[in-house]
Amino acid sequence: MIKLDPNRTYPHETESRTIVRFQDCDPLQHLNNAKYLDYYFNAREDQVATQYNFSPLQLFREYKTSWVVYQHQIAYVRPAMVSEWIRIVSRIIYYDQDTMITEYYMTDDSRKQLKNVLWMTSKYVSVVTGKRIPHHPEVMAFLDAISMKNIDFHNLNFNDRIRQIKEQLAQEGSEGVND
Repeated sequence: MIKLDPNRTYPHETESRTIVRFQDCDPLQHLNNAKYLDYYFNAREDQVATQYNFSPLQLFREYKTSWVVYQHQIAYVRPAMVSEWIRIVSRIIYYDQDTMITEYYMTDDSRKQLKNVLWMTSKYVSVVTGKRIPHHPEVMAFLDAISMKNIDFHNLNFNDRIRQIKEQLAQEGSEGVND
């Protein structure tokens, strides 16, 4: 069962750090476009395990359900380069009865340079029937506990969101200079 600690505030944004591997790069030493998805999925799996003590395997075993990827929207802003340390941030920016949208973005190690942004739409499905079903109440409570609250997804354009993230990074960078 998904168990939320009522005395705990869960982070709404998770972050991890990794290095761009040579084997994942193209001849120009840029991270291959298809590999961004691998980096994001691996980071998210590790992040939810450590930050929320949750695994998608729990859904499969306990509820006979899973989230399946329905759609991606991705922007390649600047290349991630071979042997470069990067940061990957992920967060739930929207959910409803059977859908979840996870926002990922990648920066350089100093969090100053935005490299990539991904919106991944997932649908909640029964692994028995393969059909979309409503989130279980415990899953809805979990999503409510970990999702971003201040994002008006229905009135948000992907390109505007990229600009917002760039502005957020610039603001964080300028705050660090003044400290």
